[in-house]
Amino acid sequence: MTARTRAELATAERIVVKVGSSSISGESSWRIPMIVHALAAAHARGCEIVLVSSGAIATGIPFLDLDARPTDLATQQAAAAVGQNILVYRYQEALRPFQVVAGQVLLTTGDLENPMSRSNARRAMERLLSLRILPIVNENDTVATQEIRFGDNDRLAALVAQLIDADALVLLSDVEALYTKPPTDPAAEPIDVIASDADLIGLEFGATVVNSVGTGGAATKVSAARLAAASGIGVLVTSADLVDGALKGAEIGTWFTPADVVDPATV
Repeated sequence: MTARTRAELATAERIVVKVGSSSISGESSWRIPMIVHALAAAHARGCEIVLVSSGAIATGIPFLDLDARPTDLATQQAAAAVGQNILVYRYQEALRPFQVVAGQVLLTTGDLENPMSRSNARRAMERLLSLRILPIVNENDTVATQEIRFGDNDRLAALVAQLIDADALVLLSDVEALYTKPPTDPAAEPIDVIASDADLIGLEFGATVVNSVGTGGAATKVSAARLAAASGIGVLVTSADLVDGALKGAEIGTWFTPADVVDPATV
C-alpha cells in the first residue's frame, strides 16, 4: 500500500532506495556497509527493497589509473565496466552477514520505453523480489550513449518505482533535506513537505552538477520526486547518513506527498 506519510515507510511493503556516486564511492565507500545495514533491517521485517545505485564510473576510475572522471564516452564506458563489477561485489560482501543475496539489474532508457522490454524488466524484477533477492539497479553505462541516457539515477529510480508499483521511493543525498535556496545560502530554510500539486516557482534548488563524480543534484531530485509522486508514490529526500531513520519512518528529510491516482481497472 502506498506510503502516504513518512511514518508509513516503517511498514511499507515495497521501497525503492536510490544512492548517488558521491555517497558511496572513493573516500565515501565506507557508507556502503552502513546503507546495507539499514536495507537489511527493512528486508528482515519483510519489506521488498530495490536499491538503485550510482557509482560504477566513479568506482572504476582509480582502477584505470585516472585522476578524474573521464569526459569521453568510451573511457566512461570502460570505467563503468570495471567499476560496476567492483561496486556490486562491495554490496554483496556487506550483505553477506545478513544472508541476503544481491541481484544485478542494468537498464537503459530503451528497456523502459519499449513495451516488450519493459514487460520483461518488470517480470524479472518481480521474480527477484519474490525470491527475496535484493536487486541492485544501475544504468547500463557500458552500452548507453550520450544521446540516450537517463541523465541521472534519480530519474531512473523514479521510473523503476513506477515499473514495480513501489509503495515509496527514498532518494538519498548529501544533505538532510531540500531547502528553499542552496544550503550554503544563510537564508535557506529546510522544506518539510511538498504537496503533489504544490507550486514550486520561486524556489531555488541549487546547481545540477554538485561534484566531480556525480551528475545529480537537488534539482534532479525534485524532478524525479515529482515524477514518482504524480504516479501515486510517496517520496522522501534525505541524507544517505540518515538512511536507517528514513526506512524506520523518522521525521526527517523532505516528503513529497503522493497524488491520488485512480486505477482505471476500478472505474
